[in-house]
Amino acid sequence: MERVIIAGVDRSARSRVAADWAAREALRRGLPLRVVHVAPPENLDPVERWPYRPDTVAGHVVTELTARHPSLTVRPVSLTGAPVPELRAAGAHAELIVLGLRGEGQHTQTPLGSTAAALATRCPGPLVLVPGTLAGLDVPGHTDAVTVGIDARDPSDGALGFAFETARLHHVPLHAVHAWALPANAAASLLPLPEQERAAREDHEEDLLTDALRPWRGKYPDVGVRTDVLLLPPPEALAHASATSGLVVIGRRTAPGTTASTLLKHARCPVAVVPS
Repeated sequence: MERVIIAGVDRSARSRVAADWAAREALRRGLPLRVVHVAPPENLDPVERWPYRPDTVAGHVVTELTARHPSLTVRPVSLTGAPVPELRAAGAHAELIVLGLRGEGQHTQTPLGSTAAALATRCPGPLVLVPGTLAGLDVPGHTDAVTVGIDARDPSDGALGFAFETARLHHVPLHAVHAWALPANAAASLLPLPEQERAAREDHEEDLLTDALRPWRGKYPDVGVRTDVLLLPPPEALAHASATSGLVVIGRRTAPGTTASTLLKHARCPVAVVPS
C-alpha cells in the first residue's frame, strides 16, 4: 500500500490553510499528497455550486498548492457520499489525514466542525486538525515546535511515537506535558495540602514521567526533550501549551474521553489525534 498524506478539503479558505499544512508536511516526510473532496450525492442547486462545481474543488486546491510548492507530488481526488465514512475509507492506510477544524458553512464562532469532531474519535490513523489562522510548525512566537500530552501512568505509544518522529523530522525539541490531579479526598478537603506532601506527590509524578519517556529518549537520542508536570486538568494544560507550540499531539483511547474534544475547542495550533 502506497504511503500518502491525505488533505480533506471543501470550498472554504480554512480548508486551504489545512491543505497547505499538509503539503509542507508531505514535503518534509517525502510523501505524495492526495487532496480529497467529498461532495453530497444529491444534485446541488446553482447556489450550492458557488464558487465552483463540487467535482472541481480538489483540482482548484491542487493548482494552488503546486504553484506554491513546485516540488510537491500531489493529485486531486473527488468522491461522492458522506464526508466522514468516505474520508475514513480514503485514509484507512494513509500516513496522516489533515483537515481544518471547521468546514464550509459553519459559523466562525463554532470551535469544532462536525466532520473534524467525528474523525477525531473514529479516524483509523493519525489525524491533524488545523485552525484556520495557524498553518505550521514555524508559526512566529511558537517556541515549542512539538508538544505531546502524556499520561505517565498509562502512556500512549502511538502519540509518543508520532510526536518523537515529527520532532526528529523537523529538527526541533519535544515538550512533554504530564497533567496530574490530587487524590479526591485531598482535592475535596477544605484544608490546603501541606506543602511538603504536595512537593512529594509532584516529585513522584516527575519520576513517573521520566520512566515513561526513557525508552523513547533511547530510541530518539537526537531529539531534545523538555518536560512539564502540571497540577491542572489535561485539556487546560495542553490548551495553555498550544499558545507557544507549532503542534500538539495527543493519544486517542478506544473510548474517547473529554481531553481531545475540550482541547480542540481551545487549541491555538494544529492538533494531532493519534490512536493509542
